[in-house]
Amino acid sequence: MKLELWQAFVLGTVLAWGVYVPVLHEGQKKLGDDKPSAGSVRAFLCVGLAYLLTAVLIPLCLLALNLAGGETFSFSREGAFNWEGVIFATLGGVAGAAGALGIVLSIKAGGKPIYIVPLVFAGAPIVSSIVALLWHPPQEGIPDWKYFTGIVLAALGAGLVLYSKSELDMRKPKTEPQARAQAMAELPKW
Repeated sequence: MKLELWQAFVLGTVLAWGVYVPVLHEGQKKLGDDKPSAGSVRAFLCVGLAYLLTAVLIPLCLLALNLAGGETFSFSREGAFNWEGVIFATLGGVAGAAGALGIVLSIKAGGKPIYIVPLVFAGAPIVSSIVALLWHPPQEGIPDWKYFTGIVLAALGAGLVLYSKSELDMRKPKTEPQARAQAMAELPKW
């Protein structure tokens, strides 16, 4: 099988998004003096700066230097400003930024990358696949059982991550008040 250009971009996205949460967690930790919750809003500001660099400056340079595969710096369609295209594209950006904010806030609230990553990256493709299937159904027809089995397996994977977390939570060493409360609960009732 030959690696096609679109597949190379997918692989690059998988790698970028694959390191996203652990790298962001480390940034929050460093900005918060080893407490991720203390550095989360500043880390999100850094994410915004990164969006400015990668999602504004690079496309402007590509368009200005005519390196965008024939695209021009025009937002018109049939002679009028293409509000629909701009609105939907902007809403896509808002969804991406809102997802980034959700990850930042989940770390701030005490979530750990080991759980956040599989839940987000199993859950998001399920939602995205269903929305894409309903909004942009393939002309060739509905996908076969393998497609839906993949979605079910992704959901099962997210469920197993949550189950694993709950098992680990039960193994946490108890604080003194928790241990005392458990000991009191285990005393025989006369």
